[in-house]
Amino acid sequence: MSRGKRRAAVLAVPLAAVVLVGAAAWAVTSGGDETSPTLATVGRATVREVVEAPGQVVARAAVTVTSPAQGTVAELRVADGARVEQGQVLLRIDSPTARARLEQARQADAQLARSTPGAVDLRAPASVQRQAAATAKAAADGFASARAAAEAIPDPAARAQALATVTSAESQFAVAQQAAQDSLDRLNAGASSLTSAAAALVDAQRLQTRAAIAVAQSTVDSLVVRAPVAGVVTFGAAGAGSGTSGLDDALSALPSGLAGQASDLLGSAAGAVAGGSSGGAGTPVIAEGLPVSSGASLLTVTDDSDVSLSAEVDETDILLVQRGTRAGVELDAVPGTTYQASVTSVEANPASSAAGSVSYRVRLRLGDAVTPDGSDAPTPRPGMSAVVDLRVRTAKDAVSVPAAAVFKVGDRDAVWVAEGHELRRRMVSLGAQGEDLVQVVSGVEAGERVVVSGADRVHDGQHVA
Repeated sequence: MSRGKRRAAVLAVPLAAVVLVGAAAWAVTSGGDETSPTLATVGRATVREVVEAPGQVVARAAVTVTSPAQGTVAELRVADGARVEQGQVLLRIDSPTARARLEQARQADAQLARSTPGAVDLRAPASVQRQAAATAKAAADGFASARAAAEAIPDPAARAQALATVTSAESQFAVAQQAAQDSLDRLNAGASSLTSAAAALVDAQRLQTRAAIAVAQSTVDSLVVRAPVAGVVTFGAAGAGSGTSGLDDALSALPSGLAGQASDLLGSAAGAVAGGSSGGAGTPVIAEGLPVSSGASLLTVTDDSDVSLSAEVDETDILLVQRGTRAGVELDAVPGTTYQASVTSVEANPASSAAGSVSYRVRLRLGDAVTPDGSDAPTPRPGMSAVVDLRVRTAKDAVSVPAAAVFKVGDRDAVWVAEGHELRRRMVSLGAQGEDLVQVVSGVEAGERVVVSGADRVHDGQHVA
């Protein structure tokens, strides 16, 4: 299995070096032939195994704000590139559609308020039981749709308020539904009337319409778009979008007498934040008077108060990378400067490329750095490309040999060792593997001589001086 590209940092230990201090100084020839193998003495050194991976500087957060409803940009209060605070008003959207849906929700609720038990089929208890089952299903579907739309509202405070309203309405509906069921039970026992059961069902239905009003009101409130985080504004393409309806069918399952008026009660009521659809190619950036569709990208707010690093590590190396692994980072924008970093997380799910290779995203905390002239290195900007050297293994004062001395015998590693005046093949176990030096865990000892050049021309038992 091929390994990812590595580079090694080697620190020689005084009086115990392995390295070739000049090949000629360690060279031993056999028979005076220039093609004779070159040998070096095994010693000790610090070997660092480094996994190299491409990386990119990422911002603390980058939130795309989308349109909460179809409409027109009525007022734009920020410029492209402006720095804003969290909660600051960015723009205002005029949406007759969102306001009309709010009015429809109010009308549907008002109609239910005027409903009387006489509107219910009083001919048999079975009809009330069927209506109760239908109401329970309608409520479940309506509350699910209302909750999905509420979760998509951009403003955190408005979203939390809408979700709380839906949750409260669900709880109240459960109480009302139980009251309706109790009435049906009493009816079947002769202790109550069908009229009281029908009234309880109407009350339960009104909980749906009230929840729909609350969510529609939150959508209207969200037409005043605020910054979700503090940061720098970048205008996105607007006008195109594929926002989906969050509440189109919130009340469509109500009894047939109300379904016609409630089918389009809320529609595409809520916008989304983060990852919203963007405008098509060539569409203009956001501007006052520009029409926008529900879910269309309006702008992005990038929180650059803190930056980190994202690196793509090949699957053959990812098992060597752990939380806390240290790394050196070189930015294309700051040549000659190495930033220090440490791994904060390793994603569990892989990312596959079009070529079929598999890699894993690794997040790193980026530290400071000093430039070659001794000045503080600049703070990287989001999007800058980088080369990340992950120091996955370090072996200090380790028995080590030049990487060129090691060769494969099947799936095992081996070296040629001089035993007296003969070369013998010996199997070895390796530890940290640098580009120039590798750690030998077992198989050779410091002071022995190994072939470091011409190993392909050596045979077992070959004579050396």
